[in-house]
Amino acid sequence: MQYQHVCLEAFGYQLPGEILTTAEIEARLEPVYRRLRLPAGRLELMTGIRERRFWSRETMPSSPSVTSAEQAIAAAGIDRRKIGALLHASVCRDYLEPATAAGVHNRLGLSSDCQVYDVSNACLGILNGMVQIANMIELGQIQAGLVCGTESSRALVENTIDTLNNDLTLTRESIKSAVASLTIGSASAAVLLVHRSLSRTQNRLTAAVARAATTGHELCRSGRDESIGGDALPLMNTDSERLLRDGVAAAVPAFAAFQAATGWSASEIDKTICHQVGAAHRKLMFESLGLSPDIDFATFETLGNTGSVAVPMTAAMAVERGHLKRGDHVALMGIGSGINVLMLGVDWQTAPVVVRETASVPHARTTRLPTAGSAS
Repeated sequence: MQYQHVCLEAFGYQLPGEILTTAEIEARLEPVYRRLRLPAGRLELMTGIRERRFWSRETMPSSPSVTSAEQAIAAAGIDRRKIGALLHASVCRDYLEPATAAGVHNRLGLSSDCQVYDVSNACLGILNGMVQIANMIELGQIQAGLVCGTESSRALVENTIDTLNNDLTLTRESIKSAVASLTIGSASAAVLLVHRSLSRTQNRLTAAVARAATTGHELCRSGRDESIGGDALPLMNTDSERLLRDGVAAAVPAFAAFQAATGWSASEIDKTICHQVGAAHRKLMFESLGLSPDIDFATFETLGNTGSVAVPMTAAMAVERGHLKRGDHVALMGIGSGINVLMLGVDWQTAPVVVRETASVPHARTTRLPTAGSAS
């Protein structure tokens, strides 16, 4: 997939206020740690994740998604009547139906001509949504589109802790399938894409490459859909070692196709924003793709694995911290359970001039991008 007319115009994101450290998780797991004689500090050593965040218990995914979307709209300074598609693309959603996007659309006050639906693809949902919107823009169907999502990890993490403490059949080997569940964090993000004729940034999306390796579809699996008799509380079973190995193996040919689609060699990629899994994943991926981790911007250490939100949220934070510079070739790269790989290339042209705190929402950020003629 190659693009001539699509620009990545603005991000919005929001972080929950409640922080749960890995040390605190291990303290809560004291019964199983004592029973299996596991050393304290093991979880952080294995994952590189020091802490993650939770929303308040009553928070529905649509609420932070609305805030993140409003931030992106404000940052772009766009007339919201020009937004022709709204996609809600996180794993988490308010209900099985209607689409969570419907409630977000209503609260944003978008046009009745706007296409509204949910997209779901594990940790790649928002990246998939970006590609769908980019395709619509490239085909001339819409002028602008918005994709947003909110991941909420509290129920999964807390239920995993309770289950591990109460399962007397666990062994040092079998407990490994629960490690990934304890790395999941919460966050919200939104991305606004526009036709280049509307863009003030000219941050052009140049290409996207997807690759499926679905022989690995059973390596990471959550509870069954409750509408067909699923689990009352969320649990996730993950073969982390195979998922790591097979996911990176799928990324290698995808990266070769990405280089061909963008016309960039590995040495010509200036910056990377990747799905945030953990330290071992990051190390193996960069070694396998022949990239330097020095060009990457990472957030997993303090935010954990935030699912579909990870890439756009990390990109927004990279913008705020000045990681992206004018003229950079930027690779947005995701590997998700399934196994699916998605890589997007962006020719970056701008840096933020204003980072505005949204006073009504704790830890919310807006990244405002200047016009393409502004200084980097």
